[in-house]
Amino acid sequence: MSEIKRSATREGYGKALIELGKEDERIVVLDSDLAAATKTGMFQKVFPERHINCGIAEANMMGIAAGLAAAGKIPFASSFAMFAAGRAFEQVRNSIGYPHLNVKIGASHAGISVGEDGPTHQCNEDIALMRAIPGMMIINPADVIEAEMATKAAAAYDGPVYLRFGRLAVPVINDRPDYKFELGKGIVLREGKDMTIVATGLTVAASLEAAEMLEAEGIHAKVINIHTIKPLDEELIVQAAKETGLLVTVEEHSVIGGLGSAVCDCLSEKAPTRVVKIGINDVFGESGPALELLHKYGLDAEGIYARIKQISR
Repeated sequence: MSEIKRSATREGYGKALIELGKEDERIVVLDSDLAAATKTGMFQKVFPERHINCGIAEANMMGIAAGLAAAGKIPFASSFAMFAAGRAFEQVRNSIGYPHLNVKIGASHAGISVGEDGPTHQCNEDIALMRAIPGMMIINPADVIEAEMATKAAAAYDGPVYLRFGRLAVPVINDRPDYKFELGKGIVLREGKDMTIVATGLTVAASLEAAEMLEAEGIHAKVINIHTIKPLDEELIVQAAKETGLLVTVEEHSVIGGLGSAVCDCLSEKAPTRVVKIGINDVFGESGPALELLHKYGLDAEGIYARIKQISR
């Protein structure tokens, strides 16, 4: 068996920025002294005149990005999710969201897979924060290929976008000729009749693996990749609910306000269905190796499989 290819989604972000920079002189990249970590340093090497290091001043960076957008540029403001969505929330809301400016926020190192950096840096609340901002699009790619495509799609979209990337190298699942990325459209990765797993980000690969384990137990699970959390592909979610009944949402984010909440908001109105949310259960993370943390919090394939087995009894 060939070895599974792995790469961090932030790598796709950096690669896409270079390609976008070559195609469009309006592309400007900002970072908060984290160019190496967010991979915006890749863009900086090719286009130093269009890269702005704002220093450890994320609020100021968002204000600068807003000004650039108002002047006709397409700015990508990059930092860790905890700082981009958390520390700079007011500026994102008032300076970018309120005037609906064409700013793209590249938020890296999201979720507990930041690992040893601990709970102060493990942002499990960013999707909830960004969902609450009117008009903010939210994209959480599953692998490096999807991250690259999402970044390009965000650049072509006119309006504010929150792009969520990870630190951890994750399996590449979209390296196939028929792969297509479309904003606001979920992707059915596996068919099944007994239940549906709705996953986002790094949990998509783990959910596919869990579905294979469930298959051996006679449980046929449909798996959907929701890369765009806002706007949610409600048509696909409702269709899955009607076809399979039980839905299980999986996310490297709090179970409050993220993908699970978006799915519940949709179904409670359009197709009342039982939904079980797998994610961070209203607790802070802790410092430790990323893979061990994902296992402890039940977000690896084994944890997803065990939880679904438990509720399927």
